[in-house]
Amino acid sequence: MKCFYYFKEKSRSRGHKSAPELRNPFSKSDNSAPDSGGGLIKSTGSEVYRRGILDLYEEKAPNLRVFSLSELRIATNDFNRKLKIGEGGFGSVYQGKIKVVDGQGEPTLVAIKKLNKDGFQGHKQWLAEVQFLGVVEHPNLVKLIGYCGVDGERGIQRLLVYEYMPNSSLEDHLFKKTHPVLPWEKRMQIIIGAAQGLAYLHEELEVQVIFRDFKSSNVLLDENFQAKLSDFGLAREGPTPGSSHVSTAVVGTHGYAAPDYIETGHLTSKSDVWSFGVVLYEILTGRRSLERSLPKAEQQLLNWVKQYPVDGRKFSSIIDQRLEEQYSLSAARKIAKVADRCLMKSYKERPKMSEVVDKLKQIMKTTTDEDEGRNSSSSPSEKEEDKQIGVSESARRRFAHLAKLGEQVEGVGKRRFMIMQRAKVS
Repeated sequence: MKCFYYFKEKSRSRGHKSAPELRNPFSKSDNSAPDSGGGLIKSTGSEVYRRGILDLYEEKAPNLRVFSLSELRIATNDFNRKLKIGEGGFGSVYQGKIKVVDGQGEPTLVAIKKLNKDGFQGHKQWLAEVQFLGVVEHPNLVKLIGYCGVDGERGIQRLLVYEYMPNSSLEDHLFKKTHPVLPWEKRMQIIIGAAQGLAYLHEELEVQVIFRDFKSSNVLLDENFQAKLSDFGLAREGPTPGSSHVSTAVVGTHGYAAPDYIETGHLTSKSDVWSFGVVLYEILTGRRSLERSLPKAEQQLLNWVKQYPVDGRKFSSIIDQRLEEQYSLSAARKIAKVADRCLMKSYKERPKMSEVVDKLKQIMKTTTDEDEGRNSSSSPSEKEEDKQIGVSESARRRFAHLAKLGEQVEGVGKRRFMIMQRAKVS
C-alpha cells in the first residue's frame, strides 16, 4: 500500500544544496522534517542541553560507508531488472554485491535502495534514513551499511545500502501465495522481534524515535526469520520531556496510521503502538489491514474482527485458515487482547511497547509450557507403548476366545432344548 502525505505548506521550495550534506537543511517551520538536533530542557532552575539525533549521528557517522554511483551500478549490473527485489512509493530495491573495504575476501551481498527522483521529498526521506539508521543499533533493526548522494544534470541520485535480508518481508509471507504458510511458532517469533525493535526506538535510546510507518511490509526477515524493522524515511524524534506530542504533517500508510494522529497531527510513540495492534491482527488472521477484493463488510480488517469478540464462541473464525488448526487457541485469544489494548481509542490508554514485549513473551512461554506438558503426559515411552500394544493384542485374543466359547455354549444349549422338547412330545 502506498504512503499518504498531507502537506500543510504546499508552497514550500523544492530546492536543495547540490552536495549530499548530512546536516539538517530544513527550516524550523517545516513540521515534517527531522528535528534539528538537540534542545533546551529546563531542570531544577537551570537549562540542560538535550542531545538530538544529529548530535548522536556526528558520533557514529564514520561507521557508514560512502559509495560512488559507479560502485553501485557495478554492484547491481547497472540496476538490472532481474536483480530487483522490491518496489514501492519510495523507489526500487535491488540485490547487489559490494567489495569489502580493503578489497580482500568475497563480495558482500547487500540490498540497494534507489529512491525516486522526486526532488526535495525524496531527499528528505533519504536524509532521515541516513541520520536515524546511522545512530540506532539493535538486532531487530535493519543495518545501514552506507549511502550514495549525487547531484547532476539528470537530477538527484539518492541511494542506500543495507544488509541483505534473504527471507523478504512479513507481508510477503502472510499474504503472497508464492510463499509457504508461515507456521504459528514463526509468527510468534517474528512479532516479538518487531515489538522489541519498536521498544528499543521508544524507550532505550537517548533520543526517542517514532517509527511512524510500522506495517508488515516494513518488517524484514533474515535467514533465521528474525524480524528487523526497515524504512526509516518517515521516522521522527519524539517529543521533548514536558511535551505530550510532536505536531507534524500527517504521513503514513492507509490502514495502519492511528486515527488520533490522522485527525490532529499530534504524533506520539503510541501512534506506533496502534500500528502494531493492526499488524497483530494481520498475524492472527492472515488478512491485510485493507483488502478491497473482499466483500464490503470484510474489507477493513479492524471492523471485521469486531464481529468476533475475543471471548466469544466464534472467535476462532478469524484465525488464518491456512494454519489448519496448528496453533494455540488460548494463545490466539491472549494475543487478540493485546492487540485490542494497542488499538484503544485514547492513545493514553495504549500500553508502552516494553509492556507489549513482556506480555507477548509471557504468552509464548505459557504456550510452550502447555505444549510440553501435553506431550509429556500423552506421549508414553517406547516400552510403555510396546506394553500397551501387547495388552491390546492379548485382550483382543481373550475377547475372541470368550466369544467362541459363548457360541459353543449357545450351541449346546440349543441342542439340550431340542432334546427336551422331543422328550415332551414322545
